[in-house]
Amino acid sequence: MTDSDPTALTLLRERADSGDPDAIDELVELAAERGDLAELRRLADRGSSTATDQLIEVATEQGNLDELRRLADAGNTTAADQLLDLTTE
Repeated sequence: MTDSDPTALTLLRERADSGDPDAIDELVELAAERGDLAELRRLADRGSSTATDQLIEVATEQGNLDELRRLADAGNTTAADQLLDLTTE
């Protein structure tokens, strides 16, 4: 599936929202490929640790200090480490 098919993406989101782990994994992968922090944040906020990991990775790649700070302030030590690395280079 590609994100160029809005109907398929909508259906995938519905499956993910219903708790389908395969759909969640696919959405996380698509969002990470697109660098879509909002989608990753949404999935992470719903409890996907994979989405959280990808959110940190993409935010780090993009140099998004605000997102890393938000995650660090919420207690994510990996985000805090990445934030420290980016701000002390």
